[in-house]
Amino acid sequence: MTASHPAPRSRRERPAKPALSREGIVAAAVAVLRAEGLRKVTMRRLAQELDTGPASLYVYVRNTDELHAAVLDELLGTVGPAPAGGTWRERLEQVLGMYTEVLFDHPDLARAALTARPSGPHYLNLVETLLALLDEGGVPPAQAAWGVDLLLQHATATAAEHSGPDAAGQDEWDALRRALRGADAGTHPHIAALAGPLLSGAPAARLSWAFQALISGIERTAVPEERPRTTRPHEGDTP
Repeated sequence: MTASHPAPRSRRERPAKPALSREGIVAAAVAVLRAEGLRKVTMRRLAQELDTGPASLYVYVRNTDELHAAVLDELLGTVGPAPAGGTWRERLEQVLGMYTEVLFDHPDLARAALTARPSGPHYLNLVETLLALLDEGGVPPAQAAWGVDLLLQHATATAAEHSGPDAAGQDEWDALRRALRGADAGTHPHIAALAGPLLSGAPAARLSWAFQALISGIERTAVPEERPRTTRPHEGDTP
């Protein structure tokens, strides 16, 4: 009687790998971001995670910049709708604060967000919410349209300024404080007079004030009318 041996298993019987999709690639990128930081969110790294070749990913995502923009859009899903209570200005500031917090929670992404151009559903929801609140406040449509860009730019720049390895450290801030407080009243009279206010205020309070200042400016500043282009008459044309 011969000993029985298990029959060799065909490689075709192994579980198939999940099909690639843009959603799956972005989900893997978000996981790598949270575990290892944005610098590790590369096509090569994601290919390892998804057990495929980097070339396969380019069918769904054109380049790393588009990937980072898609990651940002995915994280913007945590920015909820406008709160129910408060004035339109207060609710607008709260939504902007939620957006800023997303970037503060992911410092590497904050700097990338300065040039990233998300175009996914969560980004569109954010812009729609901001426009709706400006409309509720009676802000003219053209001013609201330009104003949304300004508000998001400031929120993004604020998060980028205080995030990442290149953000100013304590030594740099201390040097700036000493320079402002030690300014000569003869050569820099305005700095000498306002050294205290220049350095005052908690970061949250300054961010809130900046949002309110921008909102007030957007509310009151008309968008310039576009001037028609003037063309030079071609030779031989009747002027």
